[in-house]
Amino acid sequence: MAESMVGLKRTHRCTEVSSANVGEKVTVMGWVQKRRNLGALIFVDLRDRSGLLQILFDENVIGKEGFDKAYTLRNEFVIAVEGTVNKRSGAVNENLKTGDIEVIAESLRILSESETPPFPIEENIPTKEDIRLKYRCLDLRRPDIQSNIIMRSQVATLTRAFLANEGFLEIETPMLTKSTPEGARDYLVPSRVHPGKFYALPQSPQLFKQMLMCSGYDRYMQIARCFRDEDLRADRQPEFTQIDMELSFVDVDDVIDVNERLLAHLFKEVLDVDVKLPIQRMTWQEAMDRFGSDKPDLRFGMELHDVSEIVKNCGFGVFTSALENGGSVRGINAKGQGSMPRKKIDALVDFAKGYGAKGLAYICINEDGTYKSSFAKFMTEEEMDALVKALDGEKGDLLLFAADRNKIVWNVLGALRVELADKMGLLDKNDYKFLWVTEFPQFEWSDEEERWVAMHHPFTMPMDEDLDKLESDPGAVRAKAYDIVLNGTEIGGGSVRIHQADIQSRMFKALGLTEETANEKFGFLLDAFKYGVPPHAGLAYGLDRLVMLMAKRDSIRDVIAFPKVKDASCLLTNAPDVVDEKQLKELSIDIAEEETEEN
Repeated sequence: MAESMVGLKRTHRCTEVSSANVGEKVTVMGWVQKRRNLGALIFVDLRDRSGLLQILFDENVIGKEGFDKAYTLRNEFVIAVEGTVNKRSGAVNENLKTGDIEVIAESLRILSESETPPFPIEENIPTKEDIRLKYRCLDLRRPDIQSNIIMRSQVATLTRAFLANEGFLEIETPMLTKSTPEGARDYLVPSRVHPGKFYALPQSPQLFKQMLMCSGYDRYMQIARCFRDEDLRADRQPEFTQIDMELSFVDVDDVIDVNERLLAHLFKEVLDVDVKLPIQRMTWQEAMDRFGSDKPDLRFGMELHDVSEIVKNCGFGVFTSALENGGSVRGINAKGQGSMPRKKIDALVDFAKGYGAKGLAYICINEDGTYKSSFAKFMTEEEMDALVKALDGEKGDLLLFAADRNKIVWNVLGALRVELADKMGLLDKNDYKFLWVTEFPQFEWSDEEERWVAMHHPFTMPMDEDLDKLESDPGAVRAKAYDIVLNGTEIGGGSVRIHQADIQSRMFKALGLTEETANEKFGFLLDAFKYGVPPHAGLAYGLDRLVMLMAKRDSIRDVIAFPKVKDASCLLTNAPDVVDEKQLKELSIDIAEEETEEN
């Protein structure tokens, strides 16, 4: 029978009690983690968000009624205990913060009972994720998940304080806004008051934060909720959180400076890790050429090498046809993997095909210096030696080559080097390697739409020296855009924005947007720009991704209190769900029945 806590006041969280409190009376409350009955004594491990504290029930101290009540305790019962702090009579538990003390219970109240939970409330349990998410309330009690959520709160609090100290103002932007193009698919919200019209949930506060700069707020920040209706993966959710910021009268270096100091502050305060400043910078082109990725993982080498010149006249058609079609041939060296069995090499080939490759060519350098290769018969001995030399090949190495259009070669080898590094145990989660990637292309060609699209968004400023190419050679225009990358994950990105009307107009034309379309979609921002707009720039972090890496987790679901699963549904609440006819009628919505094929 549950009891009231009236008249009791908690004095300490479990691990706030220490040997400094020996002899003092305390009142602690929490969940029963474990009960051990030793006949004359009952031991209970009491758990709250701070950790564990041992409670000792001795019939001579608490009396028969209290002792009998302690005997009924089961895992996850919620209890309140009054007692005196004592040095442990038994062995000290070195693994516990409170391992040298215990509380001798003098009174016990059972505040609430619990059924047997569907899985143990312990760290690193093997329970399937769908069960954990269905019972997320219980899953969130587990110490490892709790430490992630606490770390997330700490990161948010430190960020707010740091940016406030740098002169940023926290300003909220609307959740119900207008649907705009050039991004992912919007989540739409039907309007009851305006039948047939829809709000969109914001994919980011982009347009509003730029308008705040027009309004003279100078430095804005927000920990903002964002929504994108796109296919999910481990580091993507339909709703996510950004640390969002925008600054006036700045250029690239100013934005990078304040953010480097923010990152160094967060990593020092939360993890006691020193981030070496300044953080390394690399242009987009160099990142692609060296690592095949615009978010390269610098914890290991295995860089790409362009061997197009070596093989341009060789007898291997796969290489030469790729070059004839304007592509390239590049390779990576998996050090010490030359004895990899054929079956595993075939698995790597299949992996590469998943990234668009037609195949992979390889050279295994045997311990005696001879080669085992899939294409040696098409090559001269000199060409083979030149390839090995170009990749710094040594005895025992495995060299892998891809030949295709640059984009595919980069994708394939960029993904392959990370896959190999993982298999070779080169990805140390305690090693934090930051990188700024700069000078992104302004545009990328969309085969689907047969036009240039903005790689970031249509308000990104081109580099001054490339402005003359906006009309003549859009593919060669570089943007004043920058991403901050950590261990192969993009944790944030931003750009200097266009603030001159003539450049913005040229940008829209390059994107195939007419003046009419631009006004229809972005009119409210363009109108604001007519009345004096300062040069401005910004950046947004994915808070979920940042905390995931700081907490050394593989999925952002482990650092979000109530995440969705891959099909964007919530196993806890069963959202999305059907709603009743009355609600639909109020919104002027008819649900079309799915057509069934007639036999």
